[in-house]
Amino acid sequence: MRPFLDKTMPDAWKAASTFSTAVREAAEKGGLSIQESELIKVRASQINQCAFCMDLHAREARDAGIPQQKLDLLPGWRETDLFDEREKAVLAIAEAATVLPLSEESRADLEGARSVLGDETFVAAEWVAVTINAFNRISILSEHPVRPRDADGKLVR
Repeated sequence: MRPFLDKTMPDAWKAASTFSTAVREAAEKGGLSIQESELIKVRASQINQCAFCMDLHAREARDAGIPQQKLDLLPGWRETDLFDEREKAVLAIAEAATVLPLSEESRADLEGARSVLGDETFVAAEWVAVTINAFNRISILSEHPVRPRDADGKLVR
């Protein structure tokens, strides 16, 4: 078992958590809704295959009011009309910020997202994507386990 980055260097973890809180607060002030932030977090975590973050943020997304159907369809969001224009914009940002380097297609997606969201909300979404990508890497490198939960999200013993 690998050492958990957060447990082995708690001061670094505390700094990462403080950074995450600052980004969350700035994003909300920048016009990004909690639901939009959670869509970014779940989608980036899916792309990075971070099971721990997928589990955590899918629960938080449901708690924020995102319907299960939308969460189920996130990998195919471009193929459905269930997502509105803003949701599609933040999902495009999540994908572009996660799959680097930027391609011509992802650059075009980012420009489209910026035209939908405006500069402040666009940048807020990018910061959320940057942050979840960092946390995905922390959890993946730490091999944080996903623990079984019941339908209410409570740990199963």
